[in-house]
Amino acid sequence: MRILICDDDALIIEQLQKYIKIFFENIDVKCPELICFSDGESLLADKGEKDILFLDVEMPGMNGIYVGKELKKKNENIIIFIVTSYSEYLDEAMRFHVFRYLSKPLDKQRFFRNMKDAVDLYNTMTVKIPVETKQGVHTLLASSVIAVEAQGRKVTVHTTLCDFESTHNMQYWLELLPKNRFFQTHRSFIINFEHVTDFDRNLVHMADNQSAYLTKRKYSSFKEAYLLYLESTR
Repeated sequence: MRILICDDDALIIEQLQKYIKIFFENIDVKCPELICFSDGESLLADKGEKDILFLDVEMPGMNGIYVGKELKKKNENIIIFIVTSYSEYLDEAMRFHVFRYLSKPLDKQRFFRNMKDAVDLYNTMTVKIPVETKQGVHTLLASSVIAVEAQGRKVTVHTTLCDFESTHNMQYWLELLPKNRFFQTHRSFIINFEHVTDFDRNLVHMADNQSAYLTKRKYSSFKEAYLLYLESTR
């Protein structure tokens, strides 16, 4: 993981660095690489990976809204925190799907709660899983799995790349896939919340024209889990 801070206020940079280091100490994990910038031009010129970003709005030169939009174009998975004193930027920031909006002065406990959500999201997006078929083993990002479907003894893993016929049963997939991102809607379907477009009491519609049955008795629990997922990705 690579964490970046872009702010023209040296005190805010220092505070964010301190809070980030404390957060990782508290979870007994080595603190990732931390890189700091005082303006948007320098940040955009950086060639390294950008996983989590704390971004100010009011800066000399390019403002944070423009910089955030440009970074999202290059990497839609970047997790962006907008950090500012100006609440009037909230609507514009949300249009390019920032992860959270943090107000200055920073609240320590709120920061830790949001940081936990960001790290959980990052881990889910980057976790890789093996898909074993009769032809061999394919390693994929869990986020690329749209759904797992059982038809009799045949289990198909639908992904954004193609479909794979798995040598494992549904129980194997239930145990393997991250539980905060996947849900068994029916005995024959496990779906990825990330790819859901809409649903009713009978069907869940997903990307690539995929759909899955939704058992009526699971409708309420599915709806609750899906709304919690959406909340965690805001």
